[in-house]
Amino acid sequence: MQQTAHRARPLKAEGFAHPRSNVAALGIKHGMRVADFGAGSGVYTLGVAEQLGGSGAVYAVDVQRDLLRRIHNEAVRLGYKNVEVIWADLEIPRASKLADSSIDLVLISNLLFQVPDKTPVLREARRIVKSVGRVAIIDWSGSFGGMGPIKEDVVEREAALKLCQKTGLALEREFNAGAHHYGLILRPVPIPPRS
Repeated sequence: MQQTAHRARPLKAEGFAHPRSNVAALGIKHGMRVADFGAGSGVYTLGVAEQLGGSGAVYAVDVQRDLLRRIHNEAVRLGYKNVEVIWADLEIPRASKLADSSIDLVLISNLLFQVPDKTPVLREARRIVKSVGRVAIIDWSGSFGGMGPIKEDVVEREAALKLCQKTGLALEREFNAGAHHYGLILRPVPIPPRS
């Protein structure tokens, strides 16, 4: 199923999720390969590219082609040659087209609340992350009276952790992702048998 438009009011991401400090919290090192699932406006993609300093690669993965074009154009304007855009519906298996166990860090920011079926997104992250890699999730911790996603779409921290556990991702640590978001760093573990 194709990801639908956000059911939240338009916001400046910097005022809520603090992309610059969140990128710093991810432990990005030169030469890393990073996938930004649901790249959206590209604020994280471009922040990661800056942190990589021209080394490694960052893959902006999104279902909205117009946003991917904007990310590409902004990366070119800023001189980031390590940004690649990938159109993908992450609810479809292997949609990212990235190789198994090839990515150091998968970032999933403000995406879980938007997709009806969250499990395929997490399975795709688990598939492409290296055994020593990490998956970072940043998402809304509530609806906050309509400031964020509608209440029914919020994926609370505990629910996100349960979904991650089922897809072979275990909590390593948490970080402060802003007043209205939670931040999780997960590591791949053996995938439990499907029930």
